[in-house]
Amino acid sequence: MFHSSEEILIKEECETDPRYGCEPGKRPIEEYISKGIINLDKPSGPTSHQVVSWIKDMLEVKKAGHSGTLDPKVTGVLPVAIEESTKILQALLTADKEYITLMHLHKDISLEKLEEVLEYFKGEIYQTPPLKSSVKKCLRIKRVYSIDVLETEGRWVLMKVSCESGTYIRKLCHDIGLVLGSGAHMQDLRRTRVGPFTENSSVKLHDLKDAYEFWKEDKEEKYLREVILPLEKGVEHLKKIWVKDSAVDAICHGANLTARGVSKLNSGIEMDELIAIMTLKNELIALAKALRTSEEILNMDKGIVADLERVIMKRGTYPKKWSSK
Repeated sequence: MFHSSEEILIKEECETDPRYGCEPGKRPIEEYISKGIINLDKPSGPTSHQVVSWIKDMLEVKKAGHSGTLDPKVTGVLPVAIEESTKILQALLTADKEYITLMHLHKDISLEKLEEVLEYFKGEIYQTPPLKSSVKKCLRIKRVYSIDVLETEGRWVLMKVSCESGTYIRKLCHDIGLVLGSGAHMQDLRRTRVGPFTENSSVKLHDLKDAYEFWKEDKEEKYLREVILPLEKGVEHLKKIWVKDSAVDAICHGANLTARGVSKLNSGIEMDELIAIMTLKNELIALAKALRTSEEILNMDKGIVADLERVIMKRGTYPKKWSSK
C-alpha cells in the first residue's frame, strides 16, 4: 500500500497558471460540495444504501454513492462520495481495509494456541463468500496483512485485522474456529480504515446535518469544509503523476498520457498499477493504469506512459493546447 513517504521525482520543473483550475481546498463552496467525499462513521442499524439516501436528502444533492457495503449491524468507516466524486469510487473499492472484530470461541483455548493458529491466517488465504453475500459464490484468494489480538476475556477475543478488500471477517472468524477445533463466530464488527480514510477523522451523520444547517442559515462554510473532504482525499493511497497545464485538457478529452506531458511523479510506480493523474494544483484529472515504471517514465522523451481508466475533471477546466488532427 502506498504511503505519503513515497519520493517525488522531478521530470521537468513547471509552473501552473493561476487563472485555470483551483486548489481542491479553495474551491467555491457549491463546487466543493459537488466534488466532495465524506468519511462517515456509519451507525449500527441502517443499510449502507439507506445512509447514502439520507445524505442525499440532507445535502439536497441528486447523486451520492458509497465505497464498500457494510452490513446493517456493522459500524465504522464508510466513505460517501457526492455528485462528481462518485467517479472515484472504483479507486476505493479495491483499497485495503482494517477492522476491529469481537470473536467468540465455543471452547476454552489458550492465548498461546490462539496466536499460533492466527499465524496461519496471515498472508494469502482462501475464502468462499458467505450465503448472504451479493457476490458470486466461488473460492477466492485474499490477503491478510496482519491479525493482532488486542484483548481477551474468557472465550471473547478482540482482534484488529488489516486485509485486502473483499475479505470476509465473519468467514475469517469461522475458519479460525475450525482450525482451533473449538468453533468460533464473529459477534461484533467495526471498520476502522478504508484506504486513506480512518476512524480518527470520521464524522457522524448529525455532524454533517449541523454543518449543512450552519451554511444554509448563517452562510458559515467552515464546518462544512471540515466534515466534507475534497475528492482528492479518496486517491491519497494511489501513486501519482503530476502533469503540465498544457496536457490537462487533452487528458480530459480522453487522450492517454504521454511522457512529454509529465512534470513529476511518485517513485515506485509499477506497470499495470492504478494511479492518479494530477494537475500541478493537486486536482485529480483522471484515474489511469501505468504502462511504464517510475524509472522508465523519468527517462522517456516520448511515448504513452499511462492508459486512462476514468476521466474525472470536466473538459475546458484548463485551456486547449492540443490539435485534434
